[in-house]
Amino acid sequence: MKAHILVVEDDAEIREGVSIYLKNQGYAVHKAANGKEGLEVLAQQNISLAIVDVMMPVMDGIELCKLIKEDV
Repeated sequence: MKAHILVVEDDAEIREGVSIYLKNQGYAVHKAANGKEGLEVLAQQNISLAIVDVMMPVMDGIELCKLIKEDV
């Protein structure tokens, strides 16, 4: 079974580059452009690891990590 990784990054080129690399390593990859989208993915998928940018619009990575931690 593949581990599911969430990449939360507002820069589309970086998000896509990291996603391609992880897919080539055999992971199932989910993508989000900001923390709010990341929370939506987390609610729908069984994510093993989240790679989160710190500075993003709508909801930054620090707020996302706080919300993830509260839910654990």
